[in-house]
Amino acid sequence: MGVVQVFSGPVGEPAMELAVANALVRRASAGELTEAVRLYRPAEPVLVFGRRDTRHRGFEAAVRAGREAGFVPLVRAVGGRPVAYTSEALVIDHVRHDPRAAEEQERRFKAFGQVIADELHSLGIDARVGEVPGEYCPGAQSINARGAVKLVGTGQRVVREAWLFSSLTVIGDDERIRSLLTEVYAHLELPFDPATVGSLSTERPDLTASAVEAHFHTAYAAGIPPSPLDQPTLNLAASFATDHQI
Repeated sequence: MGVVQVFSGPVGEPAMELAVANALVRRASAGELTEAVRLYRPAEPVLVFGRRDTRHRGFEAAVRAGREAGFVPLVRAVGGRPVAYTSEALVIDHVRHDPRAAEEQERRFKAFGQVIADELHSLGIDARVGEVPGEYCPGAQSINARGAVKLVGTGQRVVREAWLFSSLTVIGDDERIRSLLTEVYAHLELPFDPATVGSLSTERPDLTASAVEAHFHTAYAAGIPPSPLDQPTLNLAASFATDHQI
């Protein structure tokens, strides 16, 4: 995929995790990064809202439900609806400096969605690209299992001459996620079918989070060893972190 840098591991503070993605794409926009990918499993369970969720009358109740369930509530910088995940998940943030970033957003959704589905196929999962009716944070380029349960959500952010493509793969804890999202979506009066929540470990019980992370590292950047996040990225992320806090 042309990746030249690989960052791995959580940074600890949940709001910083979202802020790091913003910092990476901003640095790519400035030409300080050519292309990089970050893979990490969150250190804490989080419940992430979209900006428009914060304006709903049920938002405070949804936030309270998240906290009572042991999830840190956050708000993302762009659109989408609530998602919840734990350390039994893999987040991949892929950034690239690209003068044509704004022109190929739909192509990236399709291309990267198919790449993820193909990699899950190679792990023995009947993965397909497409929205499952009633899924949480619905999207045409979600990746599902068997056409029945959502496994992976994808999203993009485009800035001047750079893009960020993020994916969230739920590896386990789907029962815990299902219970919380049922309550959250009810508070926000959003359509949601709890039966659409899935995970890789439900499809293949012997699959571990470490194995999934290693598999995707090879898929994105075979032969490139991971390194900790550099200080310039962390410093920039720190300036964005409060934007994600609730």
